[in-house]
Amino acid sequence: MFGKRGSDGQVKAAAGVVPPAPMAAPVAVAEMAPPPVLMQDAEPVRQQMAPPPLQPGAGQGARRRPVRTEDYYDTKSQVFSALIDTIDLSQLSKLDNDSAREEIRDIVNDIITIKNFAMSISEQEELLEDICNDVLGYGPLEPLLARDDIADIMVNGAGQTFIEVGGKSIASDIRFRDNAQLLSICQRIVSQVGRRVDESSPICDARLPDGSRVNVIAPPLAIDGPALTIRKFKKDKLTLDQLVKFGAITPEGATILQIIGRVRCNVVISGGTGSGKTTLLNCLTRYIDTDERIITCEDTAELQLQQPHVVRLETRPPNIEGEGEITMRDLIKNCLRMRPERIIVGEVRGPEVFDLLQAMNTGHDGSMGTVHANNPRECLSRMESMIAMGGYTLPAKTVREIIASSVDVIIQAARLRDGSRRITHISEVIGMEGDVIVTQDLMRYELEGEDANGRIIGRHKSTGIGKPHFWDRARYYNEERRLAGALDALEEKSR
Repeated sequence: MFGKRGSDGQVKAAAGVVPPAPMAAPVAVAEMAPPPVLMQDAEPVRQQMAPPPLQPGAGQGARRRPVRTEDYYDTKSQVFSALIDTIDLSQLSKLDNDSAREEIRDIVNDIITIKNFAMSISEQEELLEDICNDVLGYGPLEPLLARDDIADIMVNGAGQTFIEVGGKSIASDIRFRDNAQLLSICQRIVSQVGRRVDESSPICDARLPDGSRVNVIAPPLAIDGPALTIRKFKKDKLTLDQLVKFGAITPEGATILQIIGRVRCNVVISGGTGSGKTTLLNCLTRYIDTDERIITCEDTAELQLQQPHVVRLETRPPNIEGEGEITMRDLIKNCLRMRPERIIVGEVRGPEVFDLLQAMNTGHDGSMGTVHANNPRECLSRMESMIAMGGYTLPAKTVREIIASSVDVIIQAARLRDGSRRITHISEVIGMEGDVIVTQDLMRYELEGEDANGRIIGRHKSTGIGKPHFWDRARYYNEERRLAGALDALEEKSR
């Protein structure tokens, strides 16, 4: 459709050919600069960012890709340059994903035949898939994004990519042509959420259409080329039952967490980077009643709530003139005017913690948030220091009283050195004794050693608390019997 072979044996652009019916919302394709830089100027041609059709075996058990050689990348560069010289990108942008792939496939096959490249059928299929991904998708990232067993993708410049599988980081054979191609793909990702990344604005947070979190830091801050980090979301959303299956929590502990989410306790989830805080927050929100109005505030929208009455808000960075920034504090303040029943903050990392605590303490029971901290006591200290970051001159005792009266439960998540993730504490905030915030653990995870394969061995143990501080709240929601049963069963198993 967009190219044909002329009598001189070269591939020429077709003229006056009527394309198929255009998409409902065609995606614009920027003008291409002359090659050889792959993907440097081409914008993605996607219909509502639908992922390309997976080849058989893609996903959890995806086939292993052969190691790429320099000859392969040289051939790919030549074919790609010829394709860009031949194809009509304005017409291609009007096609849906499948049709566009077929057009590219036909033209690339012609180019391979004309240039007489010696390639096997399997090598041609690999080349066709890679070029289609370069034009229509995220280039070399596509096979990694298609796998559901990958938790993180970490690109450290064009020549080095690591992935996290099963809690362990391993090197991948994926590589980019050069840093220009990698930066082009980064710009493509962030532009889809109205953001930009370049030398004047080299740091950017964004998200993929499936909610996966993306962070980009570009030169001159990243010395060895753009650094791209993607925290992938699984296609099948994790639940507390699956966390029990993975050993992150016991069935009795999961029941306690269900009750905590159901009875509208104010919850702070604490943990380090990659410990599963957002995953756990998503799990807890499944037990919120469907008739509650929930408002979420995030720097990058990651939460995936299943309730029907949800309003999702996202911060906005300043524009190129340094204006128009909307901070987390702005969003939380505005939430209070939107008649929320629960306010959920994806990640609390600054003075906005004060506004969240005020919301928790003024009738918005059941609000939740996450904080970076190593244990529940440090979580309280972090919240106190973040309030001080906001320039408040409140006495330390007053700040602690605000925290103690606002937060009901702290759930601690941890990533152990073998890569496994565990819920290590379920702690509740009791109140104040003098100038100290009093907490008590309902459950703790105790390490017992490791097996011959280096896997951590431990178990969740009850602390013997039979009637937690939020007992009256559980009774108000008719959950006291289930709570007592779970605590008794946990204590029985701990003996």
